[in-house]
Amino acid sequence: MPVKPHPAPSARTRARRLSEKAAYDRDTINAILDAMPVAHVGYVLDGAPVVMPTLQWREGDRIYWHGSSASRMQRKSAAMPVCVTVTLTDGMLLARSGLEHSVNYRCVMVFGTAEVVSDPAAKARHLETMMEQMFPGRWATLRPMTAQELKATAILSLPITEASAKISAGMPADPVEDASWPVWAGVLPIQLTMGAPQPAPDMPAGIDLPDHVSTYRFGHKS
Repeated sequence: MPVKPHPAPSARTRARRLSEKAAYDRDTINAILDAMPVAHVGYVLDGAPVVMPTLQWREGDRIYWHGSSASRMQRKSAAMPVCVTVTLTDGMLLARSGLEHSVNYRCVMVFGTAEVVSDPAAKARHLETMMEQMFPGRWATLRPMTAQELKATAILSLPITEASAKISAGMPADPVEDASWPVWAGVLPIQLTMGAPQPAPDMPAGIDLPDHVSTYRFGHKS
């Protein structure tokens, strides 16, 4: 018996164009969120749309992002409707006609009302979780946060209850009549890789590169 696809959780998350590329199951959504820490938060500022980049991380059924308590994004989007978007670009599709060129990608959109994490102890735990997800073991080696640093940091959160994913993969969809056109067509894959670590110029001698730096990879979380 074929598996019944997951329904869209709401009208605004349901894909209307290229709906066959949409996915609403939590495993797919979580995998994309976990693979890319960079997100863009869309909100309304003084009646105009604004989109700001930030880092996001997932803890169970919620995503979190942080910034300065003085940031307009953090202050204006608190308790307001927002849309958080995460995108991975996997390849450029070169077709035989200009309009058939496209991109292979994986993306997630999460809608909801941004919730503020105000308890200092909870804020500290979430910041530790963010660090440990990216660089396991690093938090314990760092200078402890001060109370002022914690106060100056704002953390917002969304439940992953109104979310959708969209995935585009494969080769260019050239019409049959274009197949003989004498130009190269195919995919240029895109991969995120880490370069060689560059030590800070003021770092004392004798400090070894930790494993969590040398082994960091995108999309490492389970």
